[in-house]
Amino acid sequence: MDTMQVRSSERLDAVKLHAFLESHFSELPQGQLEISQFSAGHSNLTYCLKIADFEVVLRRPPLGPVAKKAHDMQREFTILSALHPFLPAVPKPYVYIEDRDIIGSDFFLMERKKGIVLDTYFPKGIKPTEELARQLSEKMVDSLVALHAIPYEDTPLKDMVKPDGFMERQVHGWIERYEKAKTAEYAEVKALTDWLKKHIPLNKEATIIHYDYKLNNAMFSEDYSDMIGLFDWEMTTVGDPLADVGVAMSYWMQADDPKMLLHALGDPPVTVLPGFYSRQQFMERYAEKSGRDISDIQYYCTFAYFKLAVICQQIYYRYAKGQTQDDRFAQMDKMVAALIQQASASI
Repeated sequence: MDTMQVRSSERLDAVKLHAFLESHFSELPQGQLEISQFSAGHSNLTYCLKIADFEVVLRRPPLGPVAKKAHDMQREFTILSALHPFLPAVPKPYVYIEDRDIIGSDFFLMERKKGIVLDTYFPKGIKPTEELARQLSEKMVDSLVALHAIPYEDTPLKDMVKPDGFMERQVHGWIERYEKAKTAEYAEVKALTDWLKKHIPLNKEATIIHYDYKLNNAMFSEDYSDMIGLFDWEMTTVGDPLADVGVAMSYWMQADDPKMLLHALGDPPVTVLPGFYSRQQFMERYAEKSGRDISDIQYYCTFAYFKLAVICQQIYYRYAKGQTQDDRFAQMDKMVAALIQQASASI
């Protein structure tokens, strides 16, 4: 996973952090603390802290005002602690720190994993075959099935969630978030949100859901044989597993998707390449491996496109209001428009 020089507006206090590491890690090697930033991600800020051969990952909330109940570092730390014993791809969490005097916010530290993260291209020198693309698709499906099979009643998550009425709360909650963050009017939104409210499916089952499950949140071994990492657990909860499938499909682009959706933020993900599953193939394998009825899956996919549009809109709102100077967000409104169109096309 690529790191870069820390953005000037998002720097951390190296002196205070080094002192903190010395007090919490008894075998910390001698040397200078090097801080770099992971280039991926549009929400929480993620850094690599390195001293000689010692490395840990630091997660903190974004700068500026954030949505209520969003970016809860203690909650994400608790989720990692609960799930790591069941799913080794989950990074091992080390410590949560509430003290805001160290870096200006609370934060937590977790294991640094090393492997291959795929987004819009394969690493240089790797020519992906259709067989490799198929195998990666299968691993993405099967890992999602494995996550949904974890008995949440045996984890601390049982005390953190309210699975009853999950989709009802989700639909109304994300519509409310959209209204608070909108910066432009889209003609399709009224009909889309009315349709979503009218057709909310009944609760059938509750499982642990990642709720941000996508290829560039997964890490594979150097030979691509195993998924060794799964990241960004901030949206994880207990809810309808088909909502998780819908979210995964909203990220899983295919070559025949509208150009506006494929290229709104630049190059499309590698899932558009020959050999990768189509969304239909992904969902069919999920149904086969999980044994779940997915006859209502189109609703969940439509809602997921709208939900992703709202997330992008919240990011763009922060940029438009000057709450972040990250230039990656300048074109996010184009992605909002593309996602709203994609959601509306299926109702």
